[in-house]
Amino acid sequence: MSDILVEVCCGSAEDAILAARAGAPRVELCGDLFHGGLTPSLGSLLTVRRKADVGVMAMIRPREGGFCYTDIEFEVCLADAKLMLENGADGLVFGFLHPDGTVDAERTKRLTALARDAGKDAVFHRAIDVTPDWRAALDTLADAGVTRVLTSGQEPDVFYGAETVRQMREYAAGRLQIMPGAGITARNLARVIEETGADQIHVAGHTTRADRSTENNRAIYYGGCLYPPEDRFSILDGGYIRGIVESLGQGR
Repeated sequence: MSDILVEVCCGSAEDAILAARAGAPRVELCGDLFHGGLTPSLGSLLTVRRKADVGVMAMIRPREGGFCYTDIEFEVCLADAKLMLENGADGLVFGFLHPDGTVDAERTKRLTALARDAGKDAVFHRAIDVTPDWRAALDTLADAGVTRVLTSGQEPDVFYGAETVRQMREYAAGRLQIMPGAGITARNLARVIEETGADQIHVAGHTTRADRSTENNRAIYYGGCLYPPEDRFSILDGGYIRGIVESLGQGR
């Protein structure tokens, strides 16, 4: 399995740097993984570019809660996309849908053109997993010039969507790349690769780190009604990612 490329989902610059140190050749750089990944800060991208030799796919997603954006939100997407490309991103990750869940071809073409005109990758993310007809979606994305699609095979976990991912790869027939992600672990990755026929995978692996600076007053919360603990945060588990990378013969 030495020809399998590993992409690591990262929620911060530090995540991406840890992934690079673990030997990952490519990362997806996001903010706010709790909501599935939003556009990262420009400072995050600049820091990764200064401190790590790794391919960086920059998420372009202005908010949580769906993929059908207002005109203002799409303007933000365009502005963020240009900034990411101008400051070293190796590609853009995005997904635009209509209210009925079908792919918004026009907006997809505009982001794809920005990336491809800069010689970079255009990646359509797991918005495809809520489209009503993935074959029609792939046709639209291929016609738009999208480089790659990230998918769980329209299941919550790619382990259960592996057969659909394989069908997607066969249907795409080289017009664009199909990359499985969501739920791939060190234990199941060999089986997922075998069952999907994938030549690249999208993985995540985080652990919890303590930050005790808030413990003087445990009644205070800075987030919403879920009230997450204020004395800990999530960070990439470099050892876990290194294990995956090395198991695929990609350690550096």
